[in-house]
Amino acid sequence: MTRTVFCRKYQKELPGLVTPPLPGARGQEIFDTVSQQAWQEWQQLQTRLINEKHLSLIKAENRRYLLEQMEAFFDNKPTDLAAGYVPTDAAQ
Repeated sequence: MTRTVFCRKYQKELPGLVTPPLPGARGQEIFDTVSQQAWQEWQQLQTRLINEKHLSLIKAENRRYLLEQMEAFFDNKPTDLAAGYVPTDAAQ
């Protein structure tokens, strides 16, 4: 049976993650409150931000920036967008 969580992004019960995506308390919080769907969408946005903004995850300030963006995304607050990004379905 699929594990469900009350997703903080979508405010409803949805299938949850299989394992915590990060170590420690933050990973456990995400595991308990973020759905698979929301996590996958965040991963796509995070990848675009890293690529478009040329972020190096070696730099602490870039990791902090991504964590801030992640929290905003899950809380349905405005997030930065990758400049020039056009969703594939909109390009057709």
